[in-house]
Amino acid sequence: MVQASATARYVRTSAQKAGLVLDLIRGKSFPEAQATLKFARKGVARDILKVLESAVANAKNKDGFGGDAERLFVSACYADQGPSQKRVRPAPMGRAFRVVKRTAHLTVAVTEKAAKAGVTPARGARKAAPKTGGAAKSAAPKPRAGAAKAGGTKKATA
Repeated sequence: MVQASATARYVRTSAQKAGLVLDLIRGKSFPEAQATLKFARKGVARDILKVLESAVANAKNKDGFGGDAERLFVSACYADQGPSQKRVRPAPMGRAFRVVKRTAHLTVAVTEKAAKAGVTPARGARKAAPKTGGAAKSAAPKPRAGAAKAGGTKKATA
């Protein structure tokens, strides 16, 4: 089981914006994550795709790699906050507004899935419940605790 990671430092985006895209690929296989990033409508997706492909290349160069990039999956991905550049923008009446240009450090780690020896159910896996021809549960919602009863307990005042 090969593990590899890659980091892009000082990427010109905020860690929060990058985190939104990284949440899309966490736990996915390499081809699935690659397709997700190619069609994501965020600018930072291109930078994350570069980091993902770099992590896969690092895994391929490690000893013990099986040779199939299809078996790699994104085991961890996160965005740390980098240093912020502070700039000053003129404002009305002689004042100045501060502009903060944020940066982020993007890290993607990939791990190779174990080869499938045989199909065995995982420990603690549930067995499928047998389907019965019985009546389905009623669609009426359960009354909430503390809710008024159908008959009503308070009298209306006029």
